[in-house]
Amino acid sequence: MKTKRFAFAVLAVLLCALVAGGSAAAQPALYGTFWALVPPIVAIALALITKEVYSSLFVGVLVGAVLYSFSFEGALSHMVNGGFIQVLSDPGNVGILIFLVILGAIVSLMNRAGGSAAFGQWSAKHIKTRAGAQLATIVLGILIFVDDYFNCLTVGSVMRPVTDKHQVSRAKLAYLIDSTAAPVCIIAPISSWAAAVTGFVEGEDGFSLFIRAIPYNFYALLTIVMMVALVGLKLDFGPMARHEKNAMAGDLFSAPAASFEEDGDQPARRGKVIDLVLPVAVLIVCCVVGMIYTGGFFEGAGFVESFSNSNASLGLSMGSLVALVITVIIYSLRRVLKFADCMACIPEGFKAMVPAILILTFAWTLKAMTDSLGATAFVDAAMKGSAEGLMNFLPAVIFLVGCGLAFASGTSWGTFGILIPIVVEVFENDPTLMIIAISACMAGAVCGDHCSPISDTTIMASAGAKCDHVNHVSTQLPYAMTVAAVSFVTYIVAGFAQSALISLPVGIALLLGVLLVIRARQKKSA
Repeated sequence: MKTKRFAFAVLAVLLCALVAGGSAAAQPALYGTFWALVPPIVAIALALITKEVYSSLFVGVLVGAVLYSFSFEGALSHMVNGGFIQVLSDPGNVGILIFLVILGAIVSLMNRAGGSAAFGQWSAKHIKTRAGAQLATIVLGILIFVDDYFNCLTVGSVMRPVTDKHQVSRAKLAYLIDSTAAPVCIIAPISSWAAAVTGFVEGEDGFSLFIRAIPYNFYALLTIVMMVALVGLKLDFGPMARHEKNAMAGDLFSAPAASFEEDGDQPARRGKVIDLVLPVAVLIVCCVVGMIYTGGFFEGAGFVESFSNSNASLGLSMGSLVALVITVIIYSLRRVLKFADCMACIPEGFKAMVPAILILTFAWTLKAMTDSLGATAFVDAAMKGSAEGLMNFLPAVIFLVGCGLAFASGTSWGTFGILIPIVVEVFENDPTLMIIAISACMAGAVCGDHCSPISDTTIMASAGAKCDHVNHVSTQLPYAMTVAAVSFVTYIVAGFAQSALISLPVGIALLLGVLLVIRARQKKSA
């Protein structure tokens, strides 16, 4: 009740500010100041306090609109026209929404055809333990490295029956999905993320720098170590420990489950494992082909070059649409589903993705509000002002700045776009430190993205695992922050040692030591 009153109080203050405000300015008076980061901070704080995502994001958007223009007309116009309408008319965003809807339809098809149930039965015979189910999720997540959105939803739809069978909580599944999405994509040369990073490096061989930065991408590498260590040590801590304990007692959600279950997913008796494996394989192939098509592969560009130049949003939309058509044809020819049943799965898939679409729309609009307040200009000035005299410590500083910016904005790619050009300029005469600093930028962006409740990848992981979004964020945060703290220390070591052969083993040893200490304390307190 207190949290609801708090949210209503915030709304009341904002409405009073709107009514009492003056006219809109051509450029907001608070442009390029710390106030540009206040809207996402408000949204994140409200989400964690109230445990309610939609209203928290809306309040964050409203705060951004008020800070942009202290007038009712100006704020309302900016929020609707410069926010919701602008982000929903962006071709890249629309492409992602199309991909979401189509993927939801394919998942609904696989469920109704009985493929998911058959795969669950098969896995019960071949995957015998909870640890095995979690390791299988990690391996599949690492193998699907092409794109983080694709990773989240595909791994979730395939592995949910397996982890449910072995009583792995949905929060733990969401963490494993999220930790094999962006952290894996950012160290995969052939991915949409590599293409994005390469495009932000001006005046240098971006792809070569990306390859050389992989051993220094400590957050991504240590996140993978963290997942495997948690499974191997059978260790959970923080809120995740409660969720896992509840799951082993039969409660996979630690929240009302009804809102996360698929509708119309009664398995058909004819369903076999191939009814899940084949559509997923077709989806992977079609999405990869779609991405390299948009990058000019069929016009003479090389495979790697076509990935670097690809339009991930368009490629995933085209590929998933072709995969949907092929899946319907396969099921119809095999007489697993009638054509009418296949068509009924399309609105069911759409309905299943509505929560993710709503949260994404709010998150994109919140980012638009932040951009309009000059967050980029504020961070640019702050970074350049602190660069001198901190060269060896700067990779660690850049990592922290990247974490904060990505956490507040909910976007890794936007953080790349802000920080990488600054890093290239600052370290122009020191190639080794440039590589370490670029990797620190990428690692910080992924870390902040990983922790942020308004990150699209975090939202996708919740959707893929069918997990309550706030539960996913709150359970994942202690794990991500542990890896972030170790990564920060490792970047200090790297700034002076300037060798991945020294700094990476130090980071791995430090992380494992921290986990062993946590386990020892748990045993002592038990």
